[in-house]
Amino acid sequence: MVRQKLKSSGTVSAKKLIPRIRRYFLAGFLVTAPLGITALIAWWIINFIDEWVTPLVPTKYNPETYLPFSLPGLGLLILFISLTLIGALTAGLMGRWVVRTGERILNRMPVVRSVYSAIKQIFETILAQQSNAFREAVLIEYPRRGIWAIGFITGTTKGEVQNLTLEETVNIFLPTTPNPTSGFLLFVPREEVVPLDMSVEEAVKMVIS
Repeated sequence: MVRQKLKSSGTVSAKKLIPRIRRYFLAGFLVTAPLGITALIAWWIINFIDEWVTPLVPTKYNPETYLPFSLPGLGLLILFISLTLIGALTAGLMGRWVVRTGERILNRMPVVRSVYSAIKQIFETILAQQSNAFREAVLIEYPRRGIWAIGFITGTTKGEVQNLTLEETVNIFLPTTPNPTSGFLLFVPREEVVPLDMSVEEAVKMVIS
């Protein structure tokens, strides 16, 4: 009788233990998987930049020449310093003149002109709106009146789009679920936008949940 009770209690404990182990395993996987994947991607990017940038450094100026091992991230550091120096040089009067002269030459080349202008416009748009991107979470009525959706203000509408509208409009990025990196760009009258007290991070979590 006693042996049967002990056996029964052991079976119950095992049944409770297995789901608990499974839950702990999934929790550990959810914590470590994003970190591990992020680390692998970052390591791949660093190695990729190192392989392309480090060989461009003259041998006598390359620290790896005097070391028995390679320096991970050296190429990334060199690239960062080089871009910073180029930015500092182009900020001056002589640098701006060189840039304008180079752009005039490129603008005389039919195919190159189109490619250069498109790429430059894309980067200027991204960098100009970087400080304003996803700066505020709002509610808008979409896709029809009475139905509300969460969006993010990315800036104030300008140019031809604003000139063709009767009211002041703002650019709103409407994310899709469950991938908030894709979505729609809407031009919404400012008076029809309802600001939210929640932070952008909280709104993104609500979108993907």
